[in-house]
Amino acid sequence: MKYLYLVWRNLLRRKVRTLFTLGCILVSFVLYAFLMIVRAAFTMGIDFAGADRMWTIHKVSIIQMLPESYLKDILATPGVRLATYGTWFGGSYQNKPNQFAVFATDIETYLKLYHEFKVDPAQLKSALEDVQGVVVGKDTAARYGWKVGDRIPILADIWQPVEGQTWYFNIRAIYDGEKTVDKTQFLFNRKYFEENRRFGKGTVNFYMLKIEDPAQGAAIAKAIDTGFANSQYETKTAPEKAVIADFAKQTGDIGAMITAILVVVFFTILIVVANTMAQSVRERTSELAVLKTLGFQDGTILMLVLGESVFLSVLAGGIALGLMAIFVGRGTFNTAMLPVFVLSPQALILGGVLAVMLGLVSGALPAIGAMRLKITDALRRN
Repeated sequence: MKYLYLVWRNLLRRKVRTLFTLGCILVSFVLYAFLMIVRAAFTMGIDFAGADRMWTIHKVSIIQMLPESYLKDILATPGVRLATYGTWFGGSYQNKPNQFAVFATDIETYLKLYHEFKVDPAQLKSALEDVQGVVVGKDTAARYGWKVGDRIPILADIWQPVEGQTWYFNIRAIYDGEKTVDKTQFLFNRKYFEENRRFGKGTVNFYMLKIEDPAQGAAIAKAIDTGFANSQYETKTAPEKAVIADFAKQTGDIGAMITAILVVVFFTILIVVANTMAQSVRERTSELAVLKTLGFQDGTILMLVLGESVFLSVLAGGIALGLMAIFVGRGTFNTAMLPVFVLSPQALILGGVLAVMLGLVSGALPAIGAMRLKITDALRRN
C-alpha cells in the first residue's frame, strides 16, 4: 500500500491515454455484467424450478393444445398430489412493448403449486370471488402504477374475446416474493377465459403438477404419458426444470453464446491494456533504472508495474459492476420477455476475479521486462 501513490502518479503521466484505457475496460465490464444478467434471466426459472413440480405438455410442442379433460386423469395418477392447467394468454397493455406473462389458470391451485408467491389472504379471497379478478406480480403492478381495485384493459394478441379485441380485468390482489421470484405474472380466472374466448374452448396449453416424491418423477411421468399414448393428443411429462430448460434452449445455447462473446471482448481488452502498459514502461526506462540505482529491488519494480495494470483494471471493473448493480436493482433493464433481471453475487465475485486477472495478465510481460532491465543498458539507451 505504501507505493499506491507512486502507482497513481505514474498512471497520471498520460492522462488522456489512461482515461481511454479506463473507458475501454469499463465498457467491457458493463458488457460482461449485462450478459451475465441476461444469462441469469434465461436460467432463473431453471435454477429455482421446484424439484417436486412437473409439467405435462403436448408431445409435439408446448404451443399445441391439450384437452381440459386430461386434468382428472392426471390427478388420478398415483403419486400426484396436486395439479392444475394453464394457458398462455399473451396480450399487451397500451401497446405492443408492454407485454408480460399473462396466464389463464385456476388461481387458487396455481398459488398452492407455487407457494413462493406470497399473497394477502383477503386479497386472494377477493380475486377468487370476482370472475374478472386477477392476481398480478408486484413488479408489473409497480411498472404500470396499478393498485388493488383498478380495472385494466388488455389487448388480445392470440385469444380474441367474443366482442371486440380487448379483455377487461380487475386487479384484486398483488403478490410478492423473494428477490429471485418472478413478480411479473398476471394470473386470471380460467372460467372467465373459457366463457369469453371465441375459439379453442375446452383446451389448455399445459398442466402443472406437484408430486409426492421427486424420486418417483420418472415413473409418474411414464404413467401419465402412457395413459394418453395413441390418443389424438399425446403428452410429454417432465420435471419443471427440464421443461423450462428446453423452452430456453429454443433461442439457442445462451451460455455458450455469452461465453464466446466474453472471450472475444476480454481478449481484445487484454491486448489494449497490455499495449498501454508496455508503452508506459518504455517511456519510463530511465526512471526505472534510477529507481534500481536508488535500491529498489527487482521484485518491487515488478510489483509496481503490475500494480498499475491491476489498479487500472480493478478501478474500471469496480465502477462498471457497481453501476450495473445499482441500475438493475432499480429495475432499469426489466423487460417483458426477460422479467427477472438480477446481477447475482456470484457474477459480481467472478467479475472482480476477472478484473484482477485482466490486470495481472496484461501487465505481466511489461512487468517482467521492467524487472529484468539492467541499469547500464537503460542509461545507455537514453
